[in-house]
Amino acid sequence: MRNRMVLAIVAVTALLAGCGDDAGTTANTSAPSTSTTGTLAEAPTAPRDTAPKRGTASGDAGLTVTGIRIGHQPGFDRVVYDLGGKGTPGWIVQYTDRAVQDGSGKPIEVAGKSILEVQILGSAYPFDSAETPYAGPDPATEPSAPGIAGVYRTTVFEGTTQSFIGVNSDRPGFTVTTLTNPTRLVIDVASE
Repeated sequence: MRNRMVLAIVAVTALLAGCGDDAGTTANTSAPSTSTTGTLAEAPTAPRDTAPKRGTASGDAGLTVTGIRIGHQPGFDRVVYDLGGKGTPGWIVQYTDRAVQDGSGKPIEVAGKSILEVQILGSAYPFDSAETPYAGPDPATEPSAPGIAGVYRTTVFEGTTQSFIGVNSDRPGFTVTTLTNPTRLVIDVASE
C-alpha cells in the first residue's frame, strides 16, 4: 500500500511538472547575459543586435590573450579569446569602417565585408602577467566557420588588447560574453 502511495505521488508530480503554459517555451528576447559559467543550459540562438557592446573589467584584471579559437554553431560563428592572468576582462566590441592599430595609427588590412574591432580591457603585457601570449597565425582562420574571414592581431597598448575580426557579411548581429574556468571572452557573430 505504501509503495503504491509513493508511486502515485511521483506520477502526479511528474504529470504536473510537464503541465506548464506554452509561454515558457518561447524564445527569450531579453538581452544576453554578459557573464556565464563554462556550461550552457540551452543552445544559444543566432545574435541579431549590431550595436556596440561594452563590459567593465574587474579592478584587479591583468590578462593576456593566450589563444584564439574559431568555431561554427548553427546560425552563428564563434570567436574565443583565451585569457591568462588574473581578474575578469572588460570589452568594447563594435563595427568599424577601418582597422587602425592603437598607438601607431597604422592601417591593418582585414579581409571580409565588415570589421569588428575588439578591445579587451584589463589587459597586461605578458611580462607583467607571466603568461605566454598567443603566437599563432595572424590572421587566425577556420574553414568550418564561413562567416569569419579571419581574426587579426592581439596587440596590447595601455591596458587594452586590440584585435579585429573580419566578417564575410554586411554587419551581422553579434553578442559578447565571458566564460570562466578558464577565463575567456566569447564573440558570437550571426552567420545565417
